Amino acid sequence: MSIKIEQIGPTEVNELKKISEETFAATFGPENTPTDLKEYLTHAYNTEQLLIEINNPDSFFFFAYYNDQLAGYLKLNIKQAQSETFADNALEIERIYLKTGFQRQGLGTALFQKALELATKQKVAKIWLGVWENNKRAQKFYHKLGFKQIGDHVFQLGRDSQRDLIMQKNLAFNKRKQ
Repeated sequence: MSIKIEQIGPTEVNELKKISEETFAATFGPENTPTDLKEYLTHAYNTEQLLIEINNPDSFFFFAYYNDQLAGYLKLNIKQAQSETFADNALEIERIYLKTGFQRQGLGTALFQKALELATKQKVAKIWLGVWENNKRAQKFYHKLGFKQIGDHVFQLGRDSQRDLIMQKNLAFNKRKQ
């Protein structure tokens, strides 16, 4: 088994768009209306929007490869790029998605390790994320990694207002040491 995690840039936007739409639809499509799903995908994963995100110096995208096949991706945010007003000394895992058939291969853990690596480099005190309240599998994964629920927020999927749990993991870094 060979896992490779590589940071991507604007030249990979078409691949990012394709895997973003594919993984989001596979993960959430069965439990949402086609109209809401299409509206969200059109808004969140259009080429222009993805280029804005990729070119933001406080956002970081990574592709995960399993035996040289593109298997998933990760989006991390710091500072003003975070999707919620949180803290300057925090890192957000905004997106961590794997293609169907690549789960339970160690890729999610490898992507999380990449997030920890960036958190160490940025000397942040905590990592946080939002996870859909109905995505029990992901919640279990994050609990295993040491995340605790600290709140919730609304995630707008088309016209459907959904509840995401906000989960956080404190790190050993201290803001005073920055």
